[in-house]
Amino acid sequence: MDSVDRSFQEEQSSHGAHELASGLLAEAQADIHPTLRAAIERLPSTFCRIAGYHFGWWDGDGVSDGSANAGGKSLRPALVLASARAMKTIAAKRRASPITKPAVTAAVAVELVHNFSILHDDVMDGDLVRRHRPTAWAKFGTGNAILTGDLLLSLAHDLLAESLLDSAQDLQAARILSNTVLRMCEGQAADLALQETGEATVEEALHMISGKTAALFACACQLGAIAGGANAEQAEVFRAFGHNLGMAFQLVDDLLGIWGDPSFTGKPVGKDLLSRKMSVPVVVALNSDTIGAEQLRGIYSEQVAIGNADVKAVTRLIEATGARTLVAAQAEQHYHQAARHLRYVDPDNTASTELQLLARLVTERQK
Repeated sequence: MDSVDRSFQEEQSSHGAHELASGLLAEAQADIHPTLRAAIERLPSTFCRIAGYHFGWWDGDGVSDGSANAGGKSLRPALVLASARAMKTIAAKRRASPITKPAVTAAVAVELVHNFSILHDDVMDGDLVRRHRPTAWAKFGTGNAILTGDLLLSLAHDLLAESLLDSAQDLQAARILSNTVLRMCEGQAADLALQETGEATVEEALHMISGKTAALFACACQLGAIAGGANAEQAEVFRAFGHNLGMAFQLVDDLLGIWGDPSFTGKPVGKDLLSRKMSVPVVVALNSDTIGAEQLRGIYSEQVAIGNADVKAVTRLIEATGARTLVAAQAEQHYHQAARHLRYVDPDNTASTELQLLARLVTERQK
């Protein structure tokens, strides 16, 4: 680890760093909620009810539990807003900058795209539980969940279009969002292909998550930077930061899918193993030159059903190959690369504090 990485990590290992990052997520939820809620309420009543259920605003009957900002953690919107503030601070050479309407709009668009992908992925993956309760398709049916996802994607593009001023930079933002959706769909298609064949190289698995997950992280940071006034070079650096952070996020998420605490993840123990998901730790284990890999290949190649009673044994096999350690190290490498990109645009480390906190939260959230 070089001195830049050490400085970056040491600053974010201070007492209360995770609490500060969690506060940023809560602030992002509050900042985007009015615009997000207004967008969802533009939908036909049936789909508004399904979307609101998916976001956690009310139950299946549309009855609110009084929680205004339920649902996911709002990590991607937080990255949009933090990137916009960092860029404005860099440009103005001052300590803090308020959020702007373009930044909020971009954050909401990113959150809508994220939830479009969740609604569709849950259907394709057959997931029954999301955020500690039935997924939208399990509650309302496959067709309704797919259509709701389609409408969220349409809303995302509409919102971004409504905020455009026809400048070259604004048109660039629209293209970035569209290209991101293309990459996400490509990544999801690759994921489905991996599950069907049960075979993949490590490189193929990493390429898959670069599209399925990292593309939207990159988009979030790039759009945020553009909303903050970034030029093309600066926006590209923010994109690269987001890409590496997204890779780290998904690698950690894959680890949690096998070794995570259900009370934290909201999913059953070994959920990814039960569904025979070809996550990166599984692919790394299958491609290792170990006795455990041979046993795993037998299980996956013969399409042997993995039941609840088998999860612990399969988990031990994967860990015995060293896959858990290797994937954790890869996540850290992507974190350090993200750190270098931030240093490029913020050498004195004063404007990007929020992004640093969020980055550390991503890589340490399994603890």
